[in-house]
Amino acid sequence: MAMAFVFPGQGSQAPGMGRDLAAAFPVAREVFQEVDEALKQHLSRLMFEGPAEELTLTANAQPALMAHSVAVLRVLEGEGGFELPARVALVAGHSLGEYSALTAARAFDLGTAARLLRLRGEVMQKATPPGTGAMAALLGADLAQAQAICDAAKADPETGEDEVVQIANDNGGGQVVISGAKAAVERAIAAAPSHGVKRALPLPVSAPFHCALMAPAADAMAEALAEAAIQAPLVPVIANVTAAKATDPVEIRRLLVEQVTATVRWRECVASMAAMGCDRFVELGAGKVLTGLMKRNAPDATASAIGNPAEVEGFLKTL
Repeated sequence: MAMAFVFPGQGSQAPGMGRDLAAAFPVAREVFQEVDEALKQHLSRLMFEGPAEELTLTANAQPALMAHSVAVLRVLEGEGGFELPARVALVAGHSLGEYSALTAARAFDLGTAARLLRLRGEVMQKATPPGTGAMAALLGADLAQAQAICDAAKADPETGEDEVVQIANDNGGGQVVISGAKAAVERAIAAAPSHGVKRALPLPVSAPFHCALMAPAADAMAEALAEAAIQAPLVPVIANVTAAKATDPVEIRRLLVEQVTATVRWRECVASMAAMGCDRFVELGAGKVLTGLMKRNAPDATASAIGNPAEVEGFLKTL
């Protein structure tokens, strides 16, 4: 039974995240302290206590989710003698979770990952003026239906000009997220029923992530990543952009830049990991979003999540 570790993306954050872990394990406290020092901010206090509105800000949520995920891994390593390269065949993360996966696999050091994610959150937020972009979930849609909806919705009926509306996340299990200009996304929501999609829901997000409107953010990340030290990961990472293995630091740098504007191909990432022999998926960090998706994308595999001391203990007993 080959195991893959997966790392959650934005939306899994909640006040209280990591608090029990920090209370129980000194090594977890060290992770949170190192991230606090790297960011010159008491991010851990915000994680443990809230308020939710401040934690949900993209520039806070992204490093917070990474910190929680990496803290779980460090506890497994420190308390359970867990060795990532010996036990885990592949790692992958959803959007910002790819940085968590790379940090878990020692491609990034913790401080570098925290600073990159802080910047990523800031530049993604600033890439579009407030209120001009939107995202929506197409529920019960496959990729072809979602693409047809985007194609039908992109033209502004008044000017005839095309606006950005594209697939942001192919999450699998009938869940496709689209992103783009607000008016175009609204047209897509209206067009969904005529393409056989019964539910199209606007998402409460602060910017249109993973679409061409994020180009300014991609440029900023290209500059930052050019300066960042990246090592070859101890375990291959399945990249969001290609749904294939990435191990070369030059390629990883390029893919992380592309990822800002490209589709998160999560359904294909899971299929790739399953095709490479992974039949046990373990989600590290906050929430259980990927665990839920895994049950739909890889029904023959086992899926579980580790985010608190009891789950750490339960996981170590299975080894």
